[in-house]
Amino acid sequence: MSSQSSHNYSEDAIKTLDWKEHIRRRPGMYIGKLGDGTYADDGIYVLLKEVMDNSIDEFMMGNGKKIDVKLSDGRVSIRDYGRGIPLGKVIDVASKMNTGAKYDSKAFKKSVGLNGVGIKAVNALSNEFIVKAYRDGQVKHVDFCAGEIVTDHEIAPTEEANGTYVEFLADNTIFGDYHYQEEYIETLLKNYTYLNTGLIINFNGKAYQSKKGLFDLLKDNLTIPELYPIIHLVGEDIEIAFTHGNQYGEEYYTFVNGQHTTQGGTHLVAFREAFVKTIRDFYNKNFDVSDIRTGIVAAVSVKVEEPVFESQTKTKLGSKEMGPNGQTVRQFVLDFVTEKLDNFLHKNLETADALNRKILESEKERKAISGIQKLARERAKKVSLHNKKLRDCRIHYTSKDEMKLESSIFITEGDSASGSITKARNVNTQAVFSLKGKPLNTFGLTRKVVYENEEFNLLQAALDIEESLETLRYNHVIIATDADVDGMHIRLLLITFFLQFFPELVKNGHLYILQTPLFRVRNKKKTLYCYSDEERVAAIKELGVKPEITRFKGLGEISPDEFKHFINKDMRLEPVRMKKDHSINQLLDFYMGKNTPDRQNFIIDNLVIEEDLVNESL
Repeated sequence: MSSQSSHNYSEDAIKTLDWKEHIRRRPGMYIGKLGDGTYADDGIYVLLKEVMDNSIDEFMMGNGKKIDVKLSDGRVSIRDYGRGIPLGKVIDVASKMNTGAKYDSKAFKKSVGLNGVGIKAVNALSNEFIVKAYRDGQVKHVDFCAGEIVTDHEIAPTEEANGTYVEFLADNTIFGDYHYQEEYIETLLKNYTYLNTGLIINFNGKAYQSKKGLFDLLKDNLTIPELYPIIHLVGEDIEIAFTHGNQYGEEYYTFVNGQHTTQGGTHLVAFREAFVKTIRDFYNKNFDVSDIRTGIVAAVSVKVEEPVFESQTKTKLGSKEMGPNGQTVRQFVLDFVTEKLDNFLHKNLETADALNRKILESEKERKAISGIQKLARERAKKVSLHNKKLRDCRIHYTSKDEMKLESSIFITEGDSASGSITKARNVNTQAVFSLKGKPLNTFGLTRKVVYENEEFNLLQAALDIEESLETLRYNHVIIATDADVDGMHIRLLLITFFLQFFPELVKNGHLYILQTPLFRVRNKKKTLYCYSDEERVAAIKELGVKPEITRFKGLGEISPDEFKHFINKDMRLEPVRMKKDHSINQLLDFYMGKNTPDRQNFIIDNLVIEEDLVNESL
């Protein structure tokens, strides 16, 4: 009886939500995770992308050659010069679900946004949403707030060129204290230009344009010297560019209909298969798969009719069909690569020889460490049964659970720090791996060291990235060390390890530094945690005369109860990023190599002596 009374399942319990209320209550269904802008896949960037996709579709249809994007104080505006939304349908397009022109496959044959949801989600999740449609000397202007019409302006004459203008300010009651990282936006916009040669995107006054498509993408993103000139293959509805470098792992940039599929999908699987098959056939040798693909850097773009993605955020292609003839994506990519790449290698024997040398070098190294690998795998497998270094979580990145994007692993220094984090963590999504002392400096060493060094071997096994990054068990790999000289050194050693052997983990945005407070400032009524001297000074002024000030010397000094404040959903993470002008070899050689005099001079020239501000502030 108590069960029936507490769960009264009647007609009154059945509710139908208004479209905007449904989006605001369940935003994750439409834009993935919310986030505050720290990560490239946070919701505020998805909002921008949803509006951009409509403008890109106009360009693909041959309407408009440029798009203007502006960002100021969290407010985003996008102006294209396409045909403009039909004036009588502006409100419907912005606020009526399942409304749009993209259901007509003849008009938008290979568009990304096929479900008529994107721009409505942006509208519903914005404090302010403005849309203006310019067509044939007239403009239709509508203002919204959280999906509700605020002002419906009458159609008026205009001298503006045809096109659509959208401006929005994301709702901070949903996204919290968010902030845009311009670097993420620049990457997003550059990718649009690589995939749409001839398009000009102006972002806050800076113009982006590409003439060679994916060739330019690789050139702009390579952080290692290429071993042979980039191979660029272009066909109808498909474009591929790739080269090899002296690095470990595989690095891919994949796209479907202009959408960056960061998690790959059927088109990437097909390319990797086709590449191996073509290489084996061309050289008439049954090379090992890892020898062929290790060190590859590739970009793959395909256009698919009515693509099926595995989520609304479209990060992984699930389509199997290419079009009405029933040809699969796999077969389409396989046919293209086997024909075009084979022809290219026959016509460019110097490049073919360089590629062959790279494969043979990888084969030689693999065979040299194969025995060590086998022993290391067995050791890691045995240890994993009762691995005291790893306190695992329940949900992993490779699982199908909705929380997989939140899965994290903290790489900590020593038992005291790992103990505090272990007691404070979320056991569902946060794992802890404990290091024993300072790890080895791996710069200049071969992969053999990964298997011979117990710490690195067990760390690799915990992450499950030996074969491929696709099996990575945690979305966020977080280095959590003390904020002192030793802690900084350990950070550098770990970053060196990942850049040396798993650079794609860094480039794909999985590696972070945990920021923990340097000071605790408190009185009887309030406690403030400070991450810098500036924050400490501000906290002292806020709390008044002579508050208690504690300087945290290490993570082990922070109690588990306090640690909960620093590793919750609002934890401060600093992404480890790679830029075009960051050469991995040059960076590691300078900071971790044996160029002692140069490094000493750099330290001396950049030394900053901080004054003790405590007495000044009291």
